[in-house]
Amino acid sequence: MNLLIRQLHVEDLPQYKKMNTGIEDDYILAIFDHLVTGNHRLYGLFIDGELVSTGGYTIFANRYAMLGRLRSDQSVQGQSFSTKLMTYVIEQAWGHPEIQWVGANTQEHNTPAQRVLEKLGLTPQTTLFNATTDNITSLESGSEPWQPIHDLKKKREWLENTYIQSATIFPFECYYPFPASPALFSDDHLQSWSFYENKSQTRFFIAKTDQKKYHYLHIVYPWNDLWSQSGLWETVSDAYHTLKKQTGEDTYIWIDLTKEEVNLLPDDHPFALPSPWILYGMDRRGNV
Repeated sequence: MNLLIRQLHVEDLPQYKKMNTGIEDDYILAIFDHLVTGNHRLYGLFIDGELVSTGGYTIFANRYAMLGRLRSDQSVQGQSFSTKLMTYVIEQAWGHPEIQWVGANTQEHNTPAQRVLEKLGLTPQTTLFNATTDNITSLESGSEPWQPIHDLKKKREWLENTYIQSATIFPFECYYPFPASPALFSDDHLQSWSFYENKSQTRFFIAKTDQKKYHYLHIVYPWNDLWSQSGLWETVSDAYHTLKKQTGEDTYIWIDLTKEEVNLLPDDHPFALPSPWILYGMDRRGNV
């Protein structure tokens, strides 16, 4: 048996199409050329010239490598080829001296992927529900909306106090949370993200625009009392309807919730709560 691991390129798409992964509507097929260029890397494990397993990573903020795109042909599943391939992929990620953290985000019900990640030495860092909705009327109370923050210094102070100092997990994009560091918060990001704070200046939240399959207003709030903050949801509602008018397409509110925050949800909450995602990770200091 001749085994080869190498980086994949655009011309490898026909090989990928031949893999029988058992996944319906595999999104990788539609964006394969995108996943082998730019800040993305995709690798394949070949047996006797046939592609049987894939995996790769995407670099964020020139500091984080998020693993993903784990696929295996059904004929070889359970034979440790994914572990062998991802061991190589992680070595390639650590080969970039600027990378300080390697991780992966997998749904709680995906136990095979979790076993692979644990074999690779990655440990769970948080579990988050991707809560989405297109109607938050039930959360509004008619309170006065919060005030926008325009000053970059003030934005950075809030982030420093709530995320950076403690390296708290920060939802950088939909599906992509990372342990916070200054690298995530460029001036360009801070200028494009909308920050709001309450009248007493004791609470703030961030509203970011994102697009995956749909358009999202991505809300980031660092405390677990978001269901009792008067004016917060009125502010979110205003920002959401502004974005929805701009896109003219399917648009939703997205907020990442811990299990504790989900347990505190009011009974009549409007959110869809699919299986939560477990973030696994390892920083360079833990890379033996």
